[in-house]
Amino acid sequence: MKDFSSLPYRPCVGVMLVNADGKVFVGKRIDNREGDWWQMPQGGVDEGEDLKEAAFRELWEETGARREHVKLLSQTREELLYDLPEELMGKLWGGKYRGQRQYWFLARFEGTDDDIRLDAHKPAEFCEWKWIEPELLPELIVPFKKRVYRAVLEEFKALI
Repeated sequence: MKDFSSLPYRPCVGVMLVNADGKVFVGKRIDNREGDWWQMPQGGVDEGEDLKEAAFRELWEETGARREHVKLLSQTREELLYDLPEELMGKLWGGKYRGQRQYWFLARFEGTDDDIRLDAHKPAEFCEWKWIEPELLPELIVPFKKRVYRAVLEEFKALI
């Protein structure tokens, strides 16, 4: 078995998108064939890219929500890290990373449900989406990201 402990973490942003009712957007990944897992929009930060710009880009790529539909409210104070499970190490992201280091943003969605377009960017990342109660987030995410989702929820819950 290869030792992955020396690999770096992939720089990433995530967005907790909440609607006027205080519910959170989650999408079901197209490439997740095992289990009924849902996640918030997130993705890699390009080299030299500003974190807020990366958050707006990822949000558009994954949900179709445009900048005019979103108001950024907050950002996590610190990066949150997670390691990939052993069976995924060396397989995702060209085997270059052991996991992700993420800054998360809380954003208010000011559009309508018709403004959500999972097919806005090719290839689409989500096949389904829904609004959920925030406290359900840790139950719906893949197990290796639960700690991160609990931390994001704890940090933003007073602002939702």
